[in-house]
Amino acid sequence: MKRVLLCCLLAAAVLCTGLGQAHAAYKQEYKLSVVPGQSSGWGMSALFFANLVKEKTNGRINIKVYCNSQLMSGMQTSEFLLLRNGIIDFALASTINWSPQVKQLNLPCMPFFVTSHPDRYKAMDAIEAGKSGKMLISAIEKKGVHFIGWGENGFRELTTSKKVASLADLKGMKIRVVGSPIFVDTFRALGANPATINWSEAIVGFQQGTVDGQENPTNGINIPSKMWQYHKFHCDWHYVIDPLMLCSNQAVWKNFSAEDQKILMECAKEMERYSKALSRLGQDPSYLAYLESINKKPEVTDPYGVLKANGMTVVTPSEEDMKAFFKATQGVRDKWTKNIGPELVKAAEDDIAAAK
Repeated sequence: MKRVLLCCLLAAAVLCTGLGQAHAAYKQEYKLSVVPGQSSGWGMSALFFANLVKEKTNGRINIKVYCNSQLMSGMQTSEFLLLRNGIIDFALASTINWSPQVKQLNLPCMPFFVTSHPDRYKAMDAIEAGKSGKMLISAIEKKGVHFIGWGENGFRELTTSKKVASLADLKGMKIRVVGSPIFVDTFRALGANPATINWSEAIVGFQQGTVDGQENPTNGINIPSKMWQYHKFHCDWHYVIDPLMLCSNQAVWKNFSAEDQKILMECAKEMERYSKALSRLGQDPSYLAYLESINKKPEVTDPYGVLKANGMTVVTPSEEDMKAFFKATQGVRDKWTKNIGPELVKAAEDDIAAAK
């Protein structure tokens, strides 16, 4: 009887020790990487997720958001490798910055591809929810990170020192673009002179008049960056979209309990809705209504009104001009369809066509 009792006590001690070790295995702080500042929609979305996770897990999972590319010393395209290698725990990342390591992520940057659908937001939602979205997720997970959910930085618009409404207007203009080959190809096809320079150098170029323009999402980057200080024209052409992917290091993800993994997924879904509302604010009153309903009404609620109030002229290209942009970049889409993979592009086309 004493032996049985002793065995039971030892088993209980081992079980308690195991539980204690499992709990202790959670880090005191998990690092989440974000490229822009915390005042951007991108940064705000990351903070929303981190705060929600802390609340829903009663503090078991504490995520700290590191903005302004702090965890990668400003080298945006190194983020994927740092996440995969465990130097970063989580990242809310642009598909653009991860495209050098995962070529399929160039899909949303195919010029005038997503926006060819009458409702460009429904088209992007359809991709994320459809076969092509699953293919994108599979591509990054095969490379060694775990996908948790989507976010959104928005459609990238053009701000310039002189008016751009047509293909002819872009000819010879020096435009600062993301340091990704597909962006260089796109602006060369449009007759512009793309410059892949860092942001601080671009700002000096804007001020000195040696760089004529740049492209970034309106709500997420252009307004927080106060682009009206440098440019007086905004071309609303929606040529590519910048979706965000919330991911974690695979070992970090596997270390969470099944219960906490479920909570993280639920928080990611709420973050997606919040992130898209910030990105799409000004396009539909429902986005502002949602943000108000969760007590997250942003300082800027009328993006285009803010642009105009600060002296910017918002230019909407005509249908004919949009067709000209589309035609001029056909070679880029053809080239990158081969690079990305025809099967993925076909799946995305089918997803977009099914969007209602």
